[in-house]
Amino acid sequence: MTAKKLLMIVGDYVEDYEVMVPFQALSMLGYQVDAICPDKKAGEFVRTSIHDFEGDQTYSEKRGHNFTLNADFEEISVGDYVGLVIPGGRAPEYLRLNEKVLDIVRHFAETRKPVAAICHGAQLLSAAGVLTGRECSAYPACAPEVAAAGGKYVEIEIDDAHVEDNLVTAPAWPAHPVWLAKFVATLGAKIEI
Repeated sequence: MTAKKLLMIVGDYVEDYEVMVPFQALSMLGYQVDAICPDKKAGEFVRTSIHDFEGDQTYSEKRGHNFTLNADFEEISVGDYVGLVIPGGRAPEYLRLNEKVLDIVRHFAETRKPVAAICHGAQLLSAAGVLTGRECSAYPACAPEVAAAGGKYVEIEIDDAHVEDNLVTAPAWPAHPVWLAKFVATLGAKIEI
């Protein structure tokens, strides 16, 4: 088993910053980040969307980039990974309908491996049934889903992150510096500047 291997579950219209920034930052730190999507293989891509906060009652949405997958969904072995990253955007809305995706999320929850979920990534945690009795931050519109899944929604600033044991969650991409630092600390890494 590779000690620095992370799994990232993505899908079409994953939030652009929430997939690109963690993928690049974690790779820069020496982690092998395997990005997978159901029904797609390494070399194929998912389309991203850009969610921005422009003073409206909710985020705005624009077409983002294509993000290239680097691992095959059907060929991964979850036991090979030390942590899981779940970006937000619109992808979790439909990814939660895939039972194998939910099984992957359950594996990380049951084995207490670090899980980083941001924004709408909480939809996968809720659908997998792993939030009972747990605290979880997310995009505020996901608060009812966290509560319905038996979790306690934690309201924090948009640029902050919440840690409960192996679960590191945040409301949206402005939290990247704190969210990623807390996730990496949960993985046991020490970063000195």
